[in-house]
Amino acid sequence: MKANRMEAFSDGVLAIIITIMVLEFKVPEGHDWHSLTGLIPKIMSYIVSFVYVGIYWNNHHHLLHTVRRINGKLMWLNMLLLFCLSLVPFTTAWMGESHFAPTPTALYGIVLLMAAVAYMFLQRAIIGQHPADSVIVSAMGKDLKGKLSPILYLLAIIMAYVMPWVSCFFFVLVAIVWFVPDKRIEQALSMHNEEHGA
Repeated sequence: MKANRMEAFSDGVLAIIITIMVLEFKVPEGHDWHSLTGLIPKIMSYIVSFVYVGIYWNNHHHLLHTVRRINGKLMWLNMLLLFCLSLVPFTTAWMGESHFAPTPTALYGIVLLMAAVAYMFLQRAIIGQHPADSVIVSAMGKDLKGKLSPILYLLAIIMAYVMPWVSCFFFVLVAIVWFVPDKRIEQALSMHNEEHGA
């Protein structure tokens, strides 16, 4: 199987995840702007989750461009990532519906942590397909954001039972850090192609 087939399947799953999240919104009974105030927590959680799914879609797209061959290990690690992300709509809705209560907020952090770890496993498996001295390994090995994110998620999970708004701050902070596109893979692929005359 080629990488573009796995990417197409993943794109479809991520599109469904976004669709499910927006379907969680119920039309308010009123007919004025004030009627939307009760939806503000859900809208806020939806926006953050939408950004997260978009970030994963963007980075996943770039990551799969470095795949040399698709095997069973990569396919199952990719499915693990998609499984974790498929839990985002549920936790997003629960956190927004509960107005960021401790347990729903902590569970949201746990799901994000699971997704980050799954992505890290997938990335390492793909890196393992390249020689240790390749430009791709050199570029992708310096993953400061990938190492920092799980720490921030753990802090968010703990803080959910102390000050949930601090947890939300950590969620937004990680999203901001990752919102800026990661150029490492693009630069590595460009250098790789130059070295091989592609």
